[in-house]
Amino acid sequence: MGGAFMNKNYEKIVSLVCDTLVEAGSTFREDKKKAYKRVIASEDNERAKWVLETVLANAEAAEKNHSPLCDDTGIPHMVLEVGQDAAVTGRMLDAIREGIAEGLRRLPGRPMGIMGDDSHRIDQSGGLNPDSAGVEPAPILIRRCQDNVIRLHILMFGGGPAIRAKTYRVFHKHNTQVVLDEIVNWATEGVTQLGCSPCTLAVGVGRSHFEATSMMLQAQVDGRYDFQSEMEQEITRRVNEANIGPLGLHGKTSVIATFMKVGPQRASGVRIVCVRPTCCFEPRIASVELE
Repeated sequence: MGGAFMNKNYEKIVSLVCDTLVEAGSTFREDKKKAYKRVIASEDNERAKWVLETVLANAEAAEKNHSPLCDDTGIPHMVLEVGQDAAVTGRMLDAIREGIAEGLRRLPGRPMGIMGDDSHRIDQSGGLNPDSAGVEPAPILIRRCQDNVIRLHILMFGGGPAIRAKTYRVFHKHNTQVVLDEIVNWATEGVTQLGCSPCTLAVGVGRSHFEATSMMLQAQVDGRYDFQSEMEQEITRRVNEANIGPLGLHGKTSVIATFMKVGPQRASGVRIVCVRPTCCFEPRIASVELE
């Protein structure tokens, strides 16, 4: 009986994760839809307004049809939140991995996993895996949560934002504004080159490259379009003043919002900063409680 229960629970997690990945790849969160409607109403550049309206219409169609928001369906990235008395087992991690694979097949994900050994995967000589599930997910980031549950957040990361992202050190000179200025400079350059804007800027500040990147990932989990801190508002406003606009067509809306997370810092002359100018469809995110 114990084995039957475990198998049932395993299958339940696989199904939940599969559904959540499809939701992440095909759906705008409600606060994002409202944000798009807000900037559409305020945009007076007709070409920019058309782009914004088209992106939102595409999102509504994708949600209705459970189809991908974009042809670049993305690489699964996960944040797993664990309550104080909750337990994560190896079997649960196996179920999550299987659910990711099933979700990629059902979405479907674009087959873009590279086969072969280390060298083949670097130079792409190993060929493409024809299976959508051949797109391996990134390692799971685990963090504590206050409520006693196990909650999984799935984000689908596209290639364009990864190309235009930057993780590097900033000599802060004991002045927060120096760091913000550098973030604005990096973001403006990234948004200009990205093409598929408007963006949501994801920013992480940490003590190492790993920590800054993990903060950037968590910023997308925790960020809200209907609430922005003063620093987030400043970054958004200043990048929008560059007049890049949706698809580079100018206008008020190069960036819809900024999601920023600052981690612990140490006595040092540098801050490690990660800036990812996510595309118009990102963050592609959905969440589910597993237990």
